[in-house]
Amino acid sequence: MGALGLGGGLWTLGRALANPQPGRIERPGAIITLWLDGGPSQLETFDPHPGKAIAHGTRAIATAAPGIELAAGFEALAEQMAHVSLVRSLVSKEGDHERATAYLKSGYGPNPALAYPSLGSIVCAELPEVGVEIPRHVSILPSAWPARGGFLGPGLDAFVTGDPAAPLPDLRSPVGPERSAARREDLAFVEAQFAAGREAEVDATGHREVVAKAEAMMGSVQLAAFDIHEEPEAVRERYGDTPFGRGCLAARRLVEAGVRSVEVSLGGWDTHANNHELVAGLVGALDPAFAALIADLRERELLASTVVLCGGEFGRTPRLNRLEGRDHWPQAFSWAIAGGGLRGGQVIGSSDPEGGREVVDPRTIADLHATALVALGIDPETELVTPDGRPVKLSEGAPITELMA
Repeated sequence: MGALGLGGGLWTLGRALANPQPGRIERPGAIITLWLDGGPSQLETFDPHPGKAIAHGTRAIATAAPGIELAAGFEALAEQMAHVSLVRSLVSKEGDHERATAYLKSGYGPNPALAYPSLGSIVCAELPEVGVEIPRHVSILPSAWPARGGFLGPGLDAFVTGDPAAPLPDLRSPVGPERSAARREDLAFVEAQFAAGREAEVDATGHREVVAKAEAMMGSVQLAAFDIHEEPEAVRERYGDTPFGRGCLAARRLVEAGVRSVEVSLGGWDTHANNHELVAGLVGALDPAFAALIADLRERELLASTVVLCGGEFGRTPRLNRLEGRDHWPQAFSWAIAGGGLRGGQVIGSSDPEGGREVVDPRTIADLHATALVALGIDPETELVTPDGRPVKLSEGAPITELMA
């Protein structure tokens, strides 16, 4: 159960995180990350260069934001671009999937001596719980490396689940109410005997807290947030009949219920061969789901308090290889960001239209994280203390001021 992230963090953060800090937004917010696992091609998604050699035939379409184009296939998202901004000049030195994923999710380069918490874990730690009985940090359709709590403890790991078309497993006791109650009594007796004379050690494990939260979750009406079948058919159709589309709909429902961080993964972007064909299929799932999520959050007056991020661990090479694929390219790639009171319809930076490594107005992953934190009323300069006594800032980046409303 501890691995599922149902318990609280095992490390003391040095202050009462459950209390809002001065200057926070009125409704404590949330973050939704659409994780494009494998490294999406920026040229076939958020940074097309139509007519250039590096496009290799990729077309672009106009959007509702004047002057901003997306790659063909994003017709639904194009209509929402007045509420979405693009950072086209992200730079990184990590070209390996695992290392780059760790960097993108935490904002810190991989360190064998210290596991940094993911952005979602930080948001959960810094924003109040507000009576949520289900996990506050959720990963839907997770990749090989879902978001982790790092040095904040396993209690802030993401609770992982699959396609929302299926119900959550292991939520009902395999035995009747009387036998289930007897088992709980037996467990309480064994725990009490074990804790005698070692209360401090037992408390440090967080075991009793984890069990209590698991039991509360199993009986909570908030579990309905995972059930997308409660949504009208017309709403489900807007997101698309795909696992990813259903994941995005579940993300909206979870945020509405008070969950602080939801990550929805769409894998398959490691297009070393047949790039254009594979990306076209993936965009077919991403476009309706991303667009519907933005529109749905706006209609429910949730977008102002919810930051939405979309991107992967790096981009793809400007030129095709012999297999008509694009290889790893961390030198310049794109992410989309929306919500949280940030300005939409903006483009930050630009990549070289001729395929070079130089970018205009380069930004780091830490900058992207700092922007999201500020949008949620969290000071990125805040320092946490690791278990070995080392102070670490929530983010070493600088917020992107052009996106601040």
